[in-house]
Amino acid sequence: MNAVTEKVSLSNALDMSNYWMPFTANKQFKAAPRLLKSAKGMYYTTVDGRSVMDGCAGLWCVNAGHGREEIIEAVYKQMTEMDYAPSFQMGHPLAFEAATKVAEVMPAGMDRIFFANSGSEAVDTALKIALAYHRSRGEAQRTRLIGRERGYSGVGFGGISVGGISTNRKAFSANMIPGVDHISHTHSLEHAAYSQGQPAWGAHLADDLERLVALHDASTIAAVIVEPVAGSTGVLIPPQGYLQRLRDICTKYGILLIFDEVITGFGRLGKATASEYFGVTPDLITMAKAINNASIPMSAVAASRQVHDSIVNAGPDNAIELFHGYTYSAHPTAAAACIAAQDIYRKEGLFERANQLAPKFQAAIHALRGEPHVKDIRNLGLMGAVELESRPGAPGTRAYDAFLHCFNQGVMVRYTGDTLAFSPPLIVSEAQIDEMFATVKKALHAIA
Repeated sequence: MNAVTEKVSLSNALDMSNYWMPFTANKQFKAAPRLLKSAKGMYYTTVDGRSVMDGCAGLWCVNAGHGREEIIEAVYKQMTEMDYAPSFQMGHPLAFEAATKVAEVMPAGMDRIFFANSGSEAVDTALKIALAYHRSRGEAQRTRLIGRERGYSGVGFGGISVGGISTNRKAFSANMIPGVDHISHTHSLEHAAYSQGQPAWGAHLADDLERLVALHDASTIAAVIVEPVAGSTGVLIPPQGYLQRLRDICTKYGILLIFDEVITGFGRLGKATASEYFGVTPDLITMAKAINNASIPMSAVAASRQVHDSIVNAGPDNAIELFHGYTYSAHPTAAAACIAAQDIYRKEGLFERANQLAPKFQAAIHALRGEPHVKDIRNLGLMGAVELESRPGAPGTRAYDAFLHCFNQGVMVRYTGDTLAFSPPLIVSEAQIDEMFATVKKALHAIA
């Protein structure tokens, strides 16, 4: 049986009717499924035995590469000792150890860690903490939340409300949480196309927050949430000075600043956090994905001591301070994986490695300028995007065809709309970076 026959046989034998796939064109996928069966290092293996380079770290999340023995051993050991422990009015040592490991790489003073299970849950948690903070200070009227156009902050009702991607919002538009507004996004092909790193133009766009302050009054605004680098919408890089300007405005009016670092956390930009990379410290940071190398669902919110202490010290010692949490918060196995992953990042210097590889990555992705269909290229650290011209009347189809061609040629990339996105594991080699973008170049020449 050859590989193609084996793939068809496996696909035909597998009942795909019951699984409703997320963020997937289910009918299209099930007509021609792409099935993975194993992964190690930089590569997946498909059900028909093909090796596929992982050009997107799974979903921006497998930063240390696949199949790390240290994480496997930690998870196995924990499962044999204790499979589950409640985190309401109870605890277990690994929860506190994991929080300490995460706190060690957060910005100074951002060392109070609240665990959840996904990026979406982390965002909803951060929004709740922001509201609770103002209430604890006697400013309960601060209930308004400000997101950003084209922002992605998960798929909970809180996340899609502060998020700014229309496809995620339109089906649920009548049920958004109230009191939400949005500042403008930062993307401009006119002023910043083909920028290498941060665009020089656009710091003034942060002043759009002043417009909303004038409209709503600062005394009603609890928090502003932005992705330091907007990932899922197509890798939108913040202009030079933009994030600092946003920080200054929030400080001026007593508004909390939340950085959604679900993608940028744990080395993606060559630092532990985007906050560290940009030198801008928010009041809350959401994180997930690479927190434990995506081995077990886990996320967290890092809070400043000011925010944490204001909430925790507001009432008597025997009172629950924040009525929020999840059954699986700080799950023992997830915590064990988190500790092991953080140790890998530190021992192997993977954040520093990403920083060292960033110039190579930048040169390789920008070498695609001038290739067929390309209209913009953006990059920062080990994340980047190639935006393609859309086909008339068929947006998204060109990037999908390029994605499919790359996958069939042994490289997995991401696509969103007509943008190809790249975020390889931090263990990627220079030769693999070259191979990844050489495959993309061939795909661009192969598609119409």
